[in-house]
Amino acid sequence: MKNSTHIQIYPIPVELASSQFAALGSEQRLTVLRILVRAGPEGLTIGALGERSGVTGSTLTHHMKILAAAGLVTQKKQGRSIICAAAEYDVMRALSDYLLLECCADCGDGKGHTHD
Repeated sequence: MKNSTHIQIYPIPVELASSQFAALGSEQRLTVLRILVRAGPEGLTIGALGERSGVTGSTLTHHMKILAAAGLVTQKKQGRSIICAAAEYDVMRALSDYLLLECCADCGDGKGHTHD
């Protein structure tokens, strides 16, 4: 590490990582998530998300249900309607870290490498 501040990263279980990656296995879901990432922590109304993504109605509801079940987004509901959605940045970081946590650990120089 470059400095004395150390953040411990605990790997997520392979089953969880697999289900989260599976949720991203649709072009439309990946597009929806990227739009929510760009929107920031406040997220977007479902109407605005639909306009920006071109995915609306029951199709958007279906994709949001899958992303939410994977923990990649949160949804705020009012009655039976979803009024707002936001990306879960910590969950996405953990998923990214899952891939990079042991980066270059077996590259032979004994040092390993990190990508901070």
